[in-house]
Parts: sequence; structure tokens; C-alpha cells
Amino acid sequence: MNAHNILNADLHCHSVVSDGTLTPEALAERASRGGVELWALTDHDEIGGQKRAAAAASSQGMGYLTGTEISVTFAGETVHIVGLGFDPDNESLRLGLQATRGGRSQRAQEMADGLAKVGISGAYEGALKFVGNPDLVSRTHFARFLVEVGVCKDTNEVFRKYLTEGKPGFVPHRWATLKNAVGWITEAGGVAVIAHPARYKFTPNEEYALFTEFKLHGGRAVEVVTGSHSAQEALKYADMAKEFSLAASRGSDFHSPDESHTDLGTLPYLPGGLIPVWELLQERIQ
Repeated sequence: MNAHNILNADLHCHSVVSDGTLTPEALAERASRGGVELWALTDHDEIGGQKRAAAAASSQGMGYLTGTEISVTFAGETVHIVGLGFDPDNESLRLGLQATRGGRSQRAQEMADGLAKVGISGAYEGALKFVGNPDLVSRTHFARFLVEVGVCKDTNEVFRKYLTEGKPGFVPHRWATLKNAVGWITEAGGVAVIAHPARYKFTPNEEYALFTEFKLHGGRAVEVVTGSHSAQEALKYADMAKEFSLAASRGSDFHSPDESHTDLGTLPYLPGGLIPVWELLQERIQ
């Protein structure tokens, strides 16, 4: 496998094990069809789909890296840290993810209560219909329910009107700390990656603090090319990768054929002059 910048790697996507709509097997098939050569399934705070994903990748002739996406609270914002190439049987990682998932169902009940106050009843039960894993009920599942019952025309409208800060269905959640998340991934032999950095609403100082602290705790990579980054943002984070001596990752953040703007395998290649994250993980590729 050629391990340079023009590898078609997709190291960020979601299945029904968290808030995607496809099975690990269907995702592997779609990735392979899209020309993906190296793949990772990165379900939110969950590694229950890893064995299925690795087997499916193998049957499609793709290289595979284990993956997850951990929710972290940093400077009052939710930040996502992707873990790649770890041992899925590692005890501290498994227990850490379990603790992070634990707060979700209480939060989901509170979200449903908030929506009930503005006349939208049955949202918790409605959201559960869209969940492959009840431990992982999330805002995305509520959004799909509100589209299904005709409250909004698409999930973007649901988030805008109901599920962001100050809206009736928004409930903040205290996730893992940055130190914990990076520590769990690293202890399990993997590489921690800052996911889609352009999405966070940080000031330049806060963003600099995020990168500094991430690196301090042992974080080693940042997503430069991802579904929600413009070409300009990819260049900005390529520069930040160089400034902080971080490797670069690439992933679509694909969730669903109906909702995701960027399909598996369709991303631009990494800009030149970067160390691709898979170069750090050659021995972990299955």
C-alpha cells in the first residue's frame, strides 16, 4: 500500500452503531465502490462495530484501521477527538467510552422534555426508532424524528430551530476531558486526531489553546481534509499541522446517503508537505 499523500483514505464515518444510517458492512461496500483504499469506522464514543467493520473491509480488499470519535468538552464547546489504530480490547479505552456514553440517555430524556414544552410530544420514543444502539441516542436521532413527523423539512432546519444553544430541545452535556480522551486512545496504542477543527466556534486564542493542550497530552494528528472543510480551511489546517508538528488525517464524516454532502471516497487528497496519519500507523493497518 502506497503510504503517501495521494492515498484514498477515509478515516472518519459513522454506522448504525452510533448515529449513521448504514451498517458497517454497507459502509464498507460503499467505501470500496468509491475507491477507498484505507478505511476506518469511527462511531461516536463506541467501538461495538469494529470487528464487523474490519471483516467487511477485508472482504472488500481495503486496508482497515480501528476507529472511534470521542466527545470532549473544551472551553465550553463540544470538540470531537478521533482515535485511530488502537487495540479495541484495551480496558481503559473501553471503560472510558462506556462512561462517556452513560450520560446520553439522561440528556435525551431532558431534550424530549424541552421539546414537549413547545408542543412536540413523543420525541424520546420517536428518536429511539432511529437508534441502532439505545445507549447512543443523540441530537441526530431527534432531528430525524422531527423530519419524519413533518415538524421540519430537513435535519439542518431541526438543528437550527430546536437543537442548538438557546433552543427548546438543547441540553448541554459534560463530556470527557481532552486529557482523558487523548490518554485512552494513546494507552490503547492508537493515534489521537482533532476532528474537523473548522467546525468549532473558537476564537484564535482558544483554538491555539486547543492545539497546544492536545499536543501536550500526546495528541499526534489533525483532520485537514474532511467533509465540512472548504479548500481554504484545508490549507489553513495544513499550516497548523506543520506549526504544531502534527500528522494530517482525511475523512468524509459520512453519516447517511440522504444527509451527508460528502460521500465516502470523494474527498480531495491531502495537500503536499504533510505527514499522513497512516504513516504513523503502518503496523496497525489490518
